[in-house]
Amino acid sequence: MNRHKSTVLIFSGYYLPGYRGGGPIRSLANLVEVLGDELDFRVVTLNRDFGSSEPYAGVRNNTWQRVGKAEVFYLSPRNVTLPFLRRLINSTTYDILYLNSLFSPGFTIMPLLLRRLGLLKEGKTIIAPRGTLSKGALKIKPIKKILFISLAKLTGLCRHVIWQASSVHEKDDILAVFKKASIVASDPIAAVSYSPSSGPLGPVKTSDAKRTGSLKVIFLSRISPMKNLYDALGMLRGLKGQVSFDIFGPLEDRAYWGKCQKAMNALPTNIRASYKGELGHDEVAEVFTDHDLFLFPTHGESFGHVIIEALMAGCPVLISDRTPWRDLDAAGVGWSLPLDKPERFTDILQQCVDMEGDELRSLSQRAREYGLKKYINQESFQQNRDLFCFALNGTPLSASGGKENIDHPRSQRIPR
Repeated sequence: MNRHKSTVLIFSGYYLPGYRGGGPIRSLANLVEVLGDELDFRVVTLNRDFGSSEPYAGVRNNTWQRVGKAEVFYLSPRNVTLPFLRRLINSTTYDILYLNSLFSPGFTIMPLLLRRLGLLKEGKTIIAPRGTLSKGALKIKPIKKILFISLAKLTGLCRHVIWQASSVHEKDDILAVFKKASIVASDPIAAVSYSPSSGPLGPVKTSDAKRTGSLKVIFLSRISPMKNLYDALGMLRGLKGQVSFDIFGPLEDRAYWGKCQKAMNALPTNIRASYKGELGHDEVAEVFTDHDLFLFPTHGESFGHVIIEALMAGCPVLISDRTPWRDLDAAGVGWSLPLDKPERFTDILQQCVDMEGDELRSLSQRAREYGLKKYINQESFQQNRDLFCFALNGTPLSASGGKENIDHPRSQRIPR
């Protein structure tokens, strides 16, 4: 007798066709793609992209509709209320409630509050903080975050939830703040899409424009303090040679962007920095192939989809050590450096300026090969499968404070 697939009800502020929300959207889209044949995914999200006042074209508001392998409910902002969410959740059959954030008022805090008040049907709850508990993230708007964390601990808002960490580093972040163990389930990347004509890794890097004494650098991310564009601009100062620095991404924080613009205007004449606007996801690979280096001194990433996308496109990366990508130098595909030593970033940048074209092409090829290995790695698929098996089998985390090391639950099939 065939049994129905288990249902995962996901709450996420942003989802497809949105892209401005960055990594969390890709994380969910990839998760649905790789496990959508084994689990029934239902996604509740806003009916507009991050920072937009206009709803998506072609979607129906406040009703379920098929998007890929998931059913999606696009909420209008006026319906992001406790009464509406209570009715929506309780009218939906689900086995697991999955919250794709921690500090989102409508898409994490409200469901957790309803759950804590006993106003929701029983079911396991998974929280994926997506890097919001990293030291760098907690330093941005810290008062609100510290207040929420304190209240959550005092009221038991996150009691008996299952924490998902995208890496062993995020596992440590969760343990440091909530003193709870977490399951490491890395973000799947196999669903990253490129144009069919370019193959699974995107277009081949064919530019011969790199000359000794020149460098084309790219920054691609949301323009916000977390992503650290301002410090990236400071790392360019003092470089010798001709450097172009192209900035792509949505303007999330206008005040911060104004600060960055002043830094751009203060750069010496041999360094040309310019803002190029936003990119759709299908444009990312081609733009990366037109640059020599991806500079991304982020304050913290739980995974960093944009990093693997750069590598898969053959664009070497220079990033902070606050991401899971810590082996870049050893692999010969880039550099991961501490933020408290910005001079080291500048030194590497100067090395890249002085690099000959043949050396860059070799570096680019290694980056593509490294990206391919990560692209076809199935371990993240099984980690996420194990995460949901762990929840569905009903094994609770220890009530002793969760100090046990729950990295990889025993591999098994998802129950139906």
